[in-house]
Amino acid sequence: MLERNMDNRMETKIVCLEDLVPEDHLLRKIEKAVDFDEIYPMVEEYYCEDNGGPAVEPVVLVKIVLIWHLFGIRSLRQTLKDVAVNLAYRWFLGFGFDTPIPHFATVSYAFAPGFPSEASERIFA
Repeated sequence: MLERNMDNRMETKIVCLEDLVPEDHLLRKIEKAVDFDEIYPMVEEYYCEDNGGPAVEPVVLVKIVLIWHLFGIRSLRQTLKDVAVNLAYRWFLGFGFDTPIPHFATVSYAFAPGFPSEASERIFA
């Protein structure tokens, strides 16, 4: 007998993002192996404490670029669209289910005129 599945798209549950990312996921391995805190002193001079709007964290910017290249995503725009729906990407960035995703231009600008090439080279070395 054919049974229809219930439509659970609107179901509300309390879940932990940590539990939804497989233990053997590549991004978990990278998170364990890399000390991303080392990025802050490398880019400190490019951030202003008392001028402009809130900045996107430099570690988030670097991690977005890593996702882009590691998973062979065709463009930065597509990468950020994927971040919006991929739970492993959100976990890696330290985002929650409803954390707003940075605009692609913000990420692009950080690695074009934002961070000089020597800063980018130090970060990815």
